[in-house]
Amino acid sequence: MNAKWLAIYTRPRWEKKVNQLLKEKGIESYCPLNKVRRKWSDRIKVIEEPLFKSYVFVKIKEEDRATVRMTPGVVNFVYWNGKPAIIKEREIQVVKRFLDEYENVEVRKIELTPEQRVRVMSGPMMDQEGKLMELKNKTAKVSIDSLGYILIAYIDKNKLIPVQQTNHHS
Repeated sequence: MNAKWLAIYTRPRWEKKVNQLLKEKGIESYCPLNKVRRKWSDRIKVIEEPLFKSYVFVKIKEEDRATVRMTPGVVNFVYWNGKPAIIKEREIQVVKRFLDEYENVEVRKIELTPEQRVRVMSGPMMDQEGKLMELKNKTAKVSIDSLGYILIAYIDKNKLIPVQQTNHHS
């Protein structure tokens, strides 16, 4: 059986520690970190906070599950319909790219009814497959279906420049 990405619940504020402990055990682990600007009295500091509170992702084979569960700070796997929830590889990649591209990312639970249609719009940095990606009014959004979350980034308008229309007639 191939290794698959699974989500695990950790004790509150143990995300980075669990990520570290799993890596030390040789387990492929990913704790998405959100770059957040914090204003101190004398300066602005960028700190990295876990994007998903109490979540860490592991890419493991079936037989590594016990090792993961025995790790200090791990509460349990995230279950979906009675089985550990499998996160798609491309969704992990989308999260990584999104966090590389944006800071101060906001996470929202998806409040969608199954019948509701969502419009798919492709953004400059996402694959068409990134389900819901829109870039409008300085906002970038991407939905991570297997987790039931939408990531939202607000883009500083100073970072947006109009695209020069070039004529390709030579």
